Amino acid sequence: MNDIVTLHASPTPSAPALVLRPWCVDDVAALVDVFRDPALRRWTSSAVEDEGDALRWVRDQERGWAAGERFGFAVLQTHPDSPRGQLVGHVVLKEVASGKPSAEVGYWTAAHARGRSVAPRALEALTGWAFDVLGADALERLELLHQVDNPASCRVAHKSRYGLDRVLPAAPPSFPREGHLHIRRRDA
Repeated sequence: MNDIVTLHASPTPSAPALVLRPWCVDDVAALVDVFRDPALRRWTSSAVEDEGDALRWVRDQERGWAAGERFGFAVLQTHPDSPRGQLVGHVVLKEVASGKPSAEVGYWTAAHARGRSVAPRALEALTGWAFDVLGADALERLELLHQVDNPASCRVAHKSRYGLDRVLPAAPPSFPREGHLHIRRRDA
């Protein structure tokens, strides 16, 4: 993927529009701020303590795009008075491989943006893009995994039409507790 991909999620009566675009170095300071949230740190495997960590994280996102195997998007809330937007989340399509019928999605929402359907709207935009753009390469289903003790993530999955497939056994250290596997098929 050599083209810059920008996705959009329409506004709702209670929330402004979202713009999803690949991460860039300009996002480093906002990423550090967002990762100060203990709830976010609990559910992510990334450790972003300072600008050096954030820069490494952004560079990892850029390498994923360059390799065509991981597509991470910064989710920005748009404002008429700010063309750049405010960082409100992250969505990612990962474990992408040519001819492979499945890939995985992930997401997080910044503390200041929770409760405004950021994750479901961003995930819906990512899902549509994945099936439309990568679907021609045999992509048939997307998988969403979360620990069973993360009810917010389960709500996002249901709102985004990712049906519960099964409960997965714990797999420490990444998944110290049982997890849910949700699936969305291309034809859903």
